[in-house]
Amino acid sequence: MKMLQSAICVMGLTLSGLAQADFIGVTGDIHYWSVDGDVTEHTSGSLYYDANSDQLILDPYLNNTTKYNIDRNGAFQASLAIEHPVPMIPNVKLKYTKLDLDAQANTLFLDQANVDLNQTDLILYYEILDNVISADVGLGLLKLDGQVKQYQFKSTNDILYKTSKVDGYNPLVYAQVGGKLPFTGFQAKAEMLYSDYDEVKISDFQAELQYNMIQNLLVDVGAKVGYRILNIDLDDDNDSLKMEFKGPYVGLEAHF
Repeated sequence: MKMLQSAICVMGLTLSGLAQADFIGVTGDIHYWSVDGDVTEHTSGSLYYDANSDQLILDPYLNNTTKYNIDRNGAFQASLAIEHPVPMIPNVKLKYTKLDLDAQANTLFLDQANVDLNQTDLILYYEILDNVISADVGLGLLKLDGQVKQYQFKSTNDILYKTSKVDGYNPLVYAQVGGKLPFTGFQAKAEMLYSDYDEVKISDFQAELQYNMIQNLLVDVGAKVGYRILNIDLDDDNDSLKMEFKGPYVGLEAHF
């Protein structure tokens, strides 16, 4: 056991040393996102599956728009970026967000909804500036995986619901700009993702302020506070589903 622990320590120190050399840099962060927002659905009319009757029936929301207000709740988000000095080869960033939120509608039948959604972004980017002012641009692929469930309580024994799948891959463009206040440990950053492909439009913006508590040759560790707005619009011939998630977040970042 002691030999295993020693090997792990040596491996960690070796990786940190490589990251601090001019070979590779690794940055990871983790956030708690306090989210609210809304979900708006417009239905022109279609068949849907009713679990109570085990039949396909005409959508009861025919030519109707329902807006659900999301109850503020916590969400998880994290990212990992790997940078290197090799010319022409892009750097890599991976982002992940997990949402599991409930929402209420002010309607006659006490409509409710649940959003269960995973968002994964794979980004290839180049550093345009890397000094006191930094700037990155890139392209990538965004994956959505989840569903929106809608419930309608008409009586104690009658619950209508339908499920809207939210999944697929979408190309994205990426930009980030930041700045450091020298000798203070403070830095600020803004980041934007955008995708408009195959009747799915996504915009994802966040801005943050960070203070580095630890700065040495091995690792930089900072605490951050920021605000994020994520919009996802899905449209087809009959229906549209528009979701907005927004709110402040706090987190930690480590750079090796």
